[in-house]
Amino acid sequence: MELWKAAILGIVQGLTEFLPVSSSGHLILFERLLNADTGGADMFLGVMLHAGTLVAVLAVYAPMLWDLLKNDRKKLAYILLATVPAALAGVLLGDYVDSLFFGGKWLWLFFALTAVLLFACERKSRRPHALRPLNAGRSLIAGGAQALAVIPGLSRSGTTLAAGVLCGLSREESADFSFLMSIPVIAGAIFVELVKAMRGGGYAAGVSWQCLAVGGAFAAVFGFLSIKGMLRAVKGGRLTGFAVYLAVLAAVLLALQIIF
Repeated sequence: MELWKAAILGIVQGLTEFLPVSSSGHLILFERLLNADTGGADMFLGVMLHAGTLVAVLAVYAPMLWDLLKNDRKKLAYILLATVPAALAGVLLGDYVDSLFFGGKWLWLFFALTAVLLFACERKSRRPHALRPLNAGRSLIAGGAQALAVIPGLSRSGTTLAAGVLCGLSREESADFSFLMSIPVIAGAIFVELVKAMRGGGYAAGVSWQCLAVGGAFAAVFGFLSIKGMLRAVKGGRLTGFAVYLAVLAAVLLALQIIF
């Protein structure tokens, strides 16, 4: 794969990882549009680009993480608890999800489902309701939503944000918790994919380390900008636009499948 294609995919990954539009779904679309040849290493490429977005989320949330470590270890425990469902899904269902959904056939369905969740999130947050504190149960609900988001097209940030709001958290707290609980999941996925690559067998032969470095660097820069933009959108209650975008994209993809 050419370096310029890796750069574009890194930009796509960085922008869409933290916006509620599904980075994995958009990576599949852009790999097709660019005719990017990964030699069957689509999953490996996607996870390795997450290394850049991991750097971005750590850069934004390092002060909060340090404060939690000193003053609120209970919330850190909730973050780790929320990681469990996604870790189990990755270990038990990762290869199955890869084989079933990474072809792109069902992207329209899960883009549409993400749109529905975002509409529901906006409706709930705009209606008067009592806010509830983060606890173990709500952490597991958000973690379960994160586990479901291993399916391409189902946005991790959108699904977890909606889950948090629908179970009573404020939009701001739900967004922060969504980004924080992505850290151990992304780190774990990177570790697993690196182990697979080091075991050989041509698992990652279709993507050079130069491409991964370029893509990861762009993902880090644009991921940082994406987090900042998403936090502003959450505070300003501007999620409807993302839902409309996904609904239109889902309709277009379904129409193209029917026509062709």
